[in-house]
Amino acid sequence: MSESRLAFPACVIVGKHRLTAEDIALLRKHTFPEGIRTSDHVVVMLALNNSCPEKCAEWNTFFVEQLAGFIVDYTYPQGSLDEINVAWIMRMFTTDGVVNSALELELILHVMELSAHVPDELRALALDQLRLALGEDVGGYKLTRATDRKSITRQDVDYLMRVLRSVSEGGVIGVSPIEYGVLQRIDAVTQPGANHQRWGEIMASIELRDYAQPRRSRWLRIIDEEPVVAAAVA
Repeated sequence: MSESRLAFPACVIVGKHRLTAEDIALLRKHTFPEGIRTSDHVVVMLALNNSCPEKCAEWNTFFVEQLAGFIVDYTYPQGSLDEINVAWIMRMFTTDGVVNSALELELILHVMELSAHVPDELRALALDQLRLALGEDVGGYKLTRATDRKSITRQDVDYLMRVLRSVSEGGVIGVSPIEYGVLQRIDAVTQPGANHQRWGEIMASIELRDYAQPRRSRWLRIIDEEPVVAAAVA
């Protein structure tokens, strides 16, 4: 993406090595005075995130909250997700199923927390990041783990329950076949005797749903994918 397409102050900030709190204040005031509201705004956010190697904590919070709010609240179906949103998320923030950065994984998790409906495929993607960390030593979640142990830790349990909380009720975790398949693959790559005891409790609480979640198709894609994709790969 050419910097000439960015207005001030983004055109100046995009060339910096580190995003600072002062940069975030300028962006809030001049570039996004009402927050992220359009696909053009998404282009700017992704260009900034991809071009500046170092980011302050304020940028991480701003990136996650603003993009998650846009995806959930300012694209159809507002307040929820459908298969088109999920396909866009996977296209933008994964490579061959791997969420490459901890920041992008946090964005996906926050999107799931904000949405009234989360398609099975997105929950399965989030669960699979644990398998990738344990079995293949790759991905954004691997970068956040406090240990390289090939067994389920308390941190991993907390991550799993963050992903599964919306389908957990009354001691039962209702999952789809695609999610159950990922959980089985996680179990297969761990060292059973070394796993945290909560892992066994989680697996014992799993109940396969005997119905499919309704598909939420729509005719019109609200997000203009092409310029956003161009920004992401620039």
